[in-house]
Amino acid sequence: MGFHLGDTAPDFTAMTTDGEITFPDWQGDSWVVFYSHPADFTPVCTTELGRTAALMSEFSARNTKPIALSIDPIEDHHAWAPDIGEVTGTALNFPIVADPDRAIAQLYDMIHPGEGDTSTVRSVFVIDPEHKIRLMLTYPKSVGRNFDEIVRVIDALQATDRDPIATPADWRPGDRVIVSLAMSTEDAKERFDNVEEFKPYLRYADAP
Repeated sequence: MGFHLGDTAPDFTAMTTDGEITFPDWQGDSWVVFYSHPADFTPVCTTELGRTAALMSEFSARNTKPIALSIDPIEDHHAWAPDIGEVTGTALNFPIVADPDRAIAQLYDMIHPGEGDTSTVRSVFVIDPEHKIRLMLTYPKSVGRNFDEIVRVIDALQATDRDPIATPADWRPGDRVIVSLAMSTEDAKERFDNVEEFKPYLRYADAP
């Protein structure tokens, strides 16, 4: 199944390390980072889940809930969880979905042909409180994700939802922003501080 940005994230009910959840009910009015990892008891995945756990306060500050998935059974998730805390220094503090029949992985197109088996690759979905998919990333199994970038993207999405702006390359909170093309320079100067027009289509302003 193919997705586009802005599509509604598919619903599912599944067992997790925090018990059974129905996805939209569990999400509530939060943002969600939903990502797959190839398998439990694997090195890269252990570092990724530990990094996510260490960033929980950052996610919470952004009204965001992380949730992971692999096609391993729930018993394996529970057995693996202590390793995550031991190796990375932060105990697992968010749910891992068990998907042994691969139903959710197939629903979200997390299994890619040609990878040598039927395990999931490193897919990432950022889903907004309206249950809309706002970002999709796919990493190969051999490459661990940059979770600082995932947090940065959430900041950018939330900033551009609040104001008629875009964010330039490598933007981080506090950096200058780009005025939306839908807004005139005159209107921008009334709304934002320190508006500078470099080109008619490129106006920078201080972050709101």
